[in-house]
Amino acid sequence: MSDKFKWGILGCANIGRTIIGAMKLTENGVVHAIASRDIRKAEEWQRLYGIEKAYGSYIELLDSGGIDALYLPLPNSMHAEWCLKAFERCIPVLCEKPFALNAEQASHIAEASAKSGIPIAEAFMYRFHPLYGKVLETISQGKIGKLSTIFSRFTFMLDDPESICANPNLGGGALMDVGCYCVNLSRLITGSEPVRAASYSIGDKVDETMTGMLKFPDGILAHFETGISSFERHYAEIAGTEGAIIIESPWFPGENEARFILRTNSGDEIITTPGANCYTLELEDFMDAVRNKRPPRWDTDDAVKNMAAIDALYSAL
Repeated sequence: MSDKFKWGILGCANIGRTIIGAMKLTENGVVHAIASRDIRKAEEWQRLYGIEKAYGSYIELLDSGGIDALYLPLPNSMHAEWCLKAFERCIPVLCEKPFALNAEQASHIAEASAKSGIPIAEAFMYRFHPLYGKVLETISQGKIGKLSTIFSRFTFMLDDPESICANPNLGGGALMDVGCYCVNLSRLITGSEPVRAASYSIGDKVDETMTGMLKFPDGILAHFETGISSFERHYAEIAGTEGAIIIESPWFPGENEARFILRTNSGDEIITTPGANCYTLELEDFMDAVRNKRPPRWDTDDAVKNMAAIDALYSAL
């Protein structure tokens, strides 16, 4: 019996190419099957990336019985449907962010996972990077004093107006596409859930640009900017009563080395950590969870709560 952990991918989204590259860096993971509603596209990926099986429908891949887990990068509106179909076939799922269209759907997925015993995880890859362990350690050591504010930014210029993230029927919009990272980071840093939300957005069909604010317990405020119609910018700043942590590349900290700035009255100190491929670490964690029958590093409760915060921001518009 092969010791390779066999993955299937539903759809040929661009993020799938990144996952295939990261998979090659894992110890025993392999993309075994790819499915597309257009068999020609699936077969093209099969040739390009040396994938063993190609299928012309999603259900055909799930019914093949040849995979150990599913990577699901379909449009947000399809996450719940295909997670549930995978559970029915006892297939674990690594689901691209955001987990679902809303917290209600996310709760349904979480309940189905718990009932079936089939693991699922939301694919926020950035938080696996060693940099965040060091950031949280720096905060817990009191080096920036009492946490007060968090600011984060994730924007880019969408070059295709017909893209999935510009389609309201598919769960598009800046908050759902990249702003969800800002929400997740705010929750990760505070270690708590927001009690109030405020937001403004610009855009006709979807929120093309949004600014939002989340109020957390202990008087911590997190504010962010996200957009799919402006110059690409990545940034995060975590401030306290005695200093601040500045992360210039929060979503892709670095594969060779990562760094953040610790700014205090004493001046700036550059803190470095080992580099890593976040996607590879994410894949390794999920494979280990499946094989050793343990929960993934971040459970479904975290995913549901992230969607609840996103719901609150949309409700505040």
